[in-house]
Amino acid sequence: MMPDLGKYAVEVLASYGASIALIVALVVLSVARARRVRAELETVEKRSRQDG
Repeated sequence: MMPDLGKYAVEVLASYGASIALIVALVVLSVARARRVRAELETVEKRSRQDG
C-alpha cells in the first residue's frame, strides 16, 4: 500500500519521521506546560481566597 518513492525513499521517510517526532514533541511539551500553568493558577486562586 506504500507508494513507490524511488531512489529518495530513505530521505522522504526520514523527513516524515522527523516531522512526526517534532509534532509529537510539541504536543507533549504543550500538554506539560498547560498542566503546570493550571496548577500554578489553582495555587494563586487558593491564596487569593484565603487573603480576601
